[in-house]
Amino acid sequence: MTQAEDQRARRPVSYDTEPCEGRRASPSNPSGASPGGLSETVVLRCTAAEKKELKRNAAMAGLSISVMLRGSLSLIKPSRRRPAPKADPQLLAALSRMGTNLNQIAHAVNSARAMGDMHQLDALALLSALLSIDRQLSLTLARHAGEGGEGEAAC
Repeated sequence: MTQAEDQRARRPVSYDTEPCEGRRASPSNPSGASPGGLSETVVLRCTAAEKKELKRNAAMAGLSISVMLRGSLSLIKPSRRRPAPKADPQLLAALSRMGTNLNQIAHAVNSARAMGDMHQLDALALLSALLSIDRQLSLTLARHAGEGGEGEAAC
C-alpha cells in the first residue's frame, strides 16, 4: 500500500462506550477485567434502527448487548442482571458527602504516616471530625428509617 493509500485507508469505527457496552468497572465487575478472559473484539456495522432494536431486546432481557449476542450463539448461558436497588437520591447524596469527608481524613492520616509526620496531626481534630461523621450517619439513618426507608435507627 502506498503512503497516499495508507493515509486514506478506512480506520476501524470507534467502539461504542455506552454504559451497557465495553469492559468498564461496575459493582458486578469492580476491576474492569474481562470475565473469562474475553480478549477479542468484534465490530458490527448496522443501521441505527437495528442498533436500537438490539438495545431494546437486550434491555428487555436485562442483559448487555454483548452478553445477549454471545448467548444467541450459544457460546454462553446468559444470566439476568440483578436490578439496581432503589435508593433515595437524597440519602445517596448525604452518604456520598460523608464518604468524601472520611476519605479526606484517611488520606491526611496516610500521607502523614508515609512521611513520618504522625506527630504533626491533631488527634483531637481528627477525633472531632470522625465523631461528626458518626453523628451525621446516625442522624441520616434515623431520618431515613423514619421516612419508611429500610434500616434501623442508630443504636
